[in-house]
Amino acid sequence: MSRRRVSHEDGAIYEFAPDLEAVETVEPGAELTIETRDSLDGAIQTESDVIEAVPEEVNAATGPIGVEGAEPGDVLRVEIEDVRLAEDRGRVVTIDGFGLLDGDEDIEAPRTRITPVSEAGEDGEGGREPTIAFDDLEVPVEPVIGTIGVAPATESYTTLVPHDHGGNLDTTDVTGGNTVYFPVFQEGAMLAMGDCKAAMADGEMCGTGAEVATEIDVTVDVIDGDEATVDLERPLVETADAWKPIASAETLEEACRLANRDAVDLLAAEHGFDDTDAYLFSSLTGGLEISQVVDPLVTVRNAIPKEYLSSPF
Repeated sequence: MSRRRVSHEDGAIYEFAPDLEAVETVEPGAELTIETRDSLDGAIQTESDVIEAVPEEVNAATGPIGVEGAEPGDVLRVEIEDVRLAEDRGRVVTIDGFGLLDGDEDIEAPRTRITPVSEAGEDGEGGREPTIAFDDLEVPVEPVIGTIGVAPATESYTTLVPHDHGGNLDTTDVTGGNTVYFPVFQEGAMLAMGDCKAAMADGEMCGTGAEVATEIDVTVDVIDGDEATVDLERPLVETADAWKPIASAETLEEACRLANRDAVDLLAAEHGFDDTDAYLFSSLTGGLEISQVVDPLVTVRNAIPKEYLSSPF
């Protein structure tokens, strides 16, 4: 099957809404290359360029892409095969009114740092991996898709907001080699993604990673909701060694509670536990991880090792 290309020039959204119209429609099993622009729409190219306030439109998400046969109650499977940088620099910024330390008298906002990207192997021997530079310090390039999701059930959410449909999850596990599963709320699912980073730490503390344009190779598929062992309500990411429910809420405590509730449902279905035993077992085997703490809602995930949980699909 040939790989189809969808570009931000074909279409990009700044809001996940129930009534999205597809810029491209593909069949289940389609292999796609998705081109994204950086989350600040190219406004930052040098360190003299700054963002005074959070723009009304930010985190452009390429799409939406409709998937034939996807119906409410189904699950959209998005296998992320590769995320490649499409430019020679990233940018990490502070913005007044945004970020974990916003308002701290020692933190200057706005400020921009450009993070030049080295080429893999440019120093000769050893097959050197690409890095980004921050002064004379090097950080490995580990690309992350910051915003990825589907059309929500009833309400609309800007691409700055994470929720049950996905959106601005800013989760480091949403990267090449992993697979993300989304509940389908609307016909066609309406997948869109963007807001990628060349590198980002868990938490995304200042409010950005090294924001960068990318090319993303994915394969999309539809799972009949009746084939799942649980009713998926929120995104779920599969890594090489764990299943990780992802949840977003107004407080860190509430997001943790939702991610733990999803883990309990998965463990109960897997082992035939009642909810209390699954809850007890989650306290022995799960692991709460912070995705981001800077968006209008905060996001966490709960890692369940695959030795305790097989595929819920």
